[in-house]
Amino acid sequence: MSTSDILLTDRRDNVLRLTLNRPERRNALNDDLILALTQALDDASQDPDIRAIVLTGSGDKAFCSGADLNPNAGTFGFDYSKPMSNYANLLRAGRRATVPVIGRVNGFCLAGGMGLLAICDLAVASRSAKLGLPEVKVGLFPMQVAALLQSMLPARKFAEMCYTGEMLTADEALDCGLVNYVAEPEDLDAKTDWLLDRVVSKSPTAIRRGKYALSATSGMTFDQAIAFLESQIGLMPLTEDAKEGLAAFAEKRAPEWTGR
Repeated sequence: MSTSDILLTDRRDNVLRLTLNRPERRNALNDDLILALTQALDDASQDPDIRAIVLTGSGDKAFCSGADLNPNAGTFGFDYSKPMSNYANLLRAGRRATVPVIGRVNGFCLAGGMGLLAICDLAVASRSAKLGLPEVKVGLFPMQVAALLQSMLPARKFAEMCYTGEMLTADEALDCGLVNYVAEPEDLDAKTDWLLDRVVSKSPTAIRRGKYALSATSGMTFDQAIAFLESQIGLMPLTEDAKEGLAAFAEKRAPEWTGR
């Protein structure tokens, strides 16, 4: 299967849909898929016309079941001469993406798949989805995923997931903030599109700059963050979208965003 086959891309208007396409392996990540997804996220961030990315898996069984454990997959072929791994670079690409990423969790979301969920800004899960960190069941631990998830989940819930390896239901994932909404399987696309429409109808410039600011300040102290953010608010009125939004508000009309 070629690289273009394992990651399906579908661009409609201002939305890029990325679909992991290894249903026979429950959309497990091998190196080719990891590299293709990393490149797609980086490319999308450089395209000013893309306002949102939808990330999902093909079929109705799995969003992503994590790393491909097949001995021939080469997923754990760590090159010790390099200080960074391909999967960690994928997570970095997700964090530096300049447009919102919406996860459409259509089935099992496990191990490294939880890292993909963590780089999504918003997520909708099918009620049939199961989410978890089962690495301890095969003698491993979610080391790289922990860099994102341990700040997203309550400490005791994250510890339970790591140390027991047991899965959460979609409703349990909703309760602890891993997803925004849960939909019946037949309503998953409609709910995802509903959330997507609420994002792409807003100022892409405000979202792009806002996402950058949130990412930049995530590890700062309050004093550092407020100093950075007060400089950012001073720049916002200089954008075309801000000028258009304020003018539209004053004129009581719908704004026409340029994304600049």
